[in-house]
Amino acid sequence: MFQDFESAQAFVRERAIAMVDLKFCDLWGRWHHVTIPAARFNPGTMEKGVGFDGSSVGFKTVSAGDMVMVPDLATGFVDPFWEVPTLSFVCTTLEADTRQLFPYDPRNIARNAEQHLQATGIADWSRWGPEFEFYLFDGVAYENGMNVASYRVESAEADWCSPKLGSGYNIPRHGGYHAIPPQDHLHNARTRITMNLQGMGVEVKYHHHEVGGPGQCEIETRFMPALVAADTTMLVKYVTRMTAAAMGMTATFMPKPLYGEAGSGLHFHQQLWKGGVNLFYDAEGYGTLSAAGRSFVAGVLLHGGAVMAFTNPSTNSYRRLIPGYEAPVSAVFSLGNRSAAIRIPKYANRPESARFEFRPPDATCNPYLAIAAQLMAGIDGIRRDLDPTALGFGPVDEDIFALPAERRAGIKALPTSLDEAMNALESDHAFLLEGGVFSADLIERWIARKRWEDREVRNRPHPYEIELYYGM
Repeated sequence: MFQDFESAQAFVRERAIAMVDLKFCDLWGRWHHVTIPAARFNPGTMEKGVGFDGSSVGFKTVSAGDMVMVPDLATGFVDPFWEVPTLSFVCTTLEADTRQLFPYDPRNIARNAEQHLQATGIADWSRWGPEFEFYLFDGVAYENGMNVASYRVESAEADWCSPKLGSGYNIPRHGGYHAIPPQDHLHNARTRITMNLQGMGVEVKYHHHEVGGPGQCEIETRFMPALVAADTTMLVKYVTRMTAAAMGMTATFMPKPLYGEAGSGLHFHQQLWKGGVNLFYDAEGYGTLSAAGRSFVAGVLLHGGAVMAFTNPSTNSYRRLIPGYEAPVSAVFSLGNRSAAIRIPKYANRPESARFEFRPPDATCNPYLAIAAQLMAGIDGIRRDLDPTALGFGPVDEDIFALPAERRAGIKALPTSLDEAMNALESDHAFLLEGGVFSADLIERWIARKRWEDREVRNRPHPYEIELYYGM
């Protein structure tokens, strides 16, 4: 939004900004913030930064936790959810003493991945188009203890509300795709989310009701550079939750909040550009995808398990990735096939639009690390001149779930659990270390944390187990 500090300070004066909010992302993908009065937004803020405790957000140890955050002026936006005029920035984190970029800051890792791409000479930059799927519910309740485990969500759209006296315009299960009002109760909510995003500089392509009948929605944005796409992912989640709360609803980006209903993904459409040319376009290629595009695809699929350790880093991720529900569980690419891990859209067949989408990711990911991991895998594929067909990754144009068992057995499966994804990352991460983008220490820390999450879920009795086994 701003090119320099002087223009940002002038904006503060002209718009009577009262507060400046500074946001940063922790290692696990959650935003944190600190707020300063506008009078304290001065050159010293840019020079010295604002201090915080890095040990409290997974960055550092308690004995050496001092860090500082510095606003990235290009990310500025007016936050519409505050009671007083507030200008918000996403921050870069630095070492408190040396002022060096903090290597574990997810934004720095995404930035380093893009710089590594440029250093290889393969491309000038990458472009990313995320698709955001989420549920809007009217309410949620949950409880976990030694003697209780329960959750409940409610949605006025849901077919379980049909017996109640109401409008009668409910949506059947799996029947929400592009539903129209009055069945679509959430059009106005999505429009408000979209307008808030556009007011913050995020260009939205469209929004619509998704397949899930009880409140599933989708918002899709335009293509963006890697760091901007990751920042935008954080912003979309924030704006969606805040808009829902202001309307008396609650939003979740959980991959699988409902049993037996469609899950929510975060598909990433991807391109590489060099000299103003889309490197993924070839009019004669399969799906108009070039040889470079095919090698990029091969790299992503070859390293698919390790990549999913970052793109699908929750136990709930793998409740979505099950056969059916258009869930991409097979390491293959295809033209227009939504059961494949990588889909080449049939309508993306022009020099400027040719691309592919990686369909497994979901929004429990840290978007900076998820984008960086995909990019590093693709770079490895191009540098090694990998051929996805020679590696057995397709193309497969049939519905994978409808294939005979013997054909399915020959298709490489992607991880079906968080534990499997961590195993894959443990055994396959050399490609992430290239150019110093990721570090072995960060990967070890990531694996340890995710194995802890997996144990915490596995060690608890499941409510359905009580139903199955209580009387045994």
